[in-house]
Amino acid sequence: MKKNESPTRNSLQGFEGYKGDPNFVLSLARGLRVIESFAGHTEGMTVGEVSQRAGVSRAAARRLLLTLEMLGYAENSRRNYRLKTRVLELGFSYLSSTSLVAASQPILERITESLHESASMSVLDGDQITYVARSPARRVMSIGLSVGSRLPAYCTSMGRVLLAGLPETELTAYLDHLKPKVHTPKTIVSKQQLRKAILQAGRDGYACIDEELELGLRAIAVPVLTRQNRVVAAINIGAHVSRVERKEMIRTFLPVLQKSAMALSDAIPSV
Repeated sequence: MKKNESPTRNSLQGFEGYKGDPNFVLSLARGLRVIESFAGHTEGMTVGEVSQRAGVSRAAARRLLLTLEMLGYAENSRRNYRLKTRVLELGFSYLSSTSLVAASQPILERITESLHESASMSVLDGDQITYVARSPARRVMSIGLSVGSRLPAYCTSMGRVLLAGLPETELTAYLDHLKPKVHTPKTIVSKQQLRKAILQAGRDGYACIDEELELGLRAIAVPVLTRQNRVVAAINIGAHVSRVERKEMIRTFLPVLQKSAMALSDAIPSV
C-alpha cells in the first residue's frame, strides 16, 4: 500500500464488477468518477470532499484533480477545486455526434411554438433519465432543467415510457433494487403499483404524471421508436396544473407528441 492511501478504501471500490477484466482502465474510471462528483457543488470542493464523494483515497483524489487541472478541466482556488468550462466539451462531443439529438431540437421547438409549453427529450441512464434536448417555455419546476439534467425515472413521465420499453428481466431487476423516494404526497412508491403504472404506459403508448415529482407539475410523454420498434428515447411536455387539466393534456398534447415522435423516428432511421 502506498503512503497516504486509505487502508479502508479498496482501489476497486465501486468497480468490483470489472475486477480481472484486462480491458478495464481503472484510472480512467476514477477520473470520470471525480468529474461526476462535482454535480450540485457550485462552490467547488476540497480534496477531502472529492475523496469522499468519488469514493477514492485522498492521495488518488489529489493526483486526479491535479491532472484535470493540468489538462484544463479543473482549477484550484483557496484549496477549493472547481470544474472549468472545458468539461462541457465532453458533453458537446456526445450531442454533436448523435443524430437523434440533432434531429430532435427543431421538432421540440415546434412543439413549444404550437402549445406554448416546455418540451424535452431524454434517454434512460441507469435508474435515471438524462435530458439530451430541451425547448423551454415557462419555468414550471422549482429546479432548473437543461441538457444534462438528471431525474429519477420511476416518477417522471419520460421515465415511465422508457422503463416500459425495457425487456421484462431488466424491468424486474430495476424494480428489485429500486429505493423509491417520496417527493410529494402523490409520489407512487409501492413497487407493485409502479410496475402496474409502467406496464400501463407500455400498453397505452404514453405516460401522464400528476405532481409525483413536484407539486404543481403535470407532464405527458411518449416513446421515440426505431423502425424496429425499439425505444431509444422519450419526449414530453410539462405544464403547470393550473394551466391544463389531465384530460385536456391527453386530448390536446398527446396527438402533438405522437406526431412529433413519428417525425423524429423517420428522421433517424439509422438509430
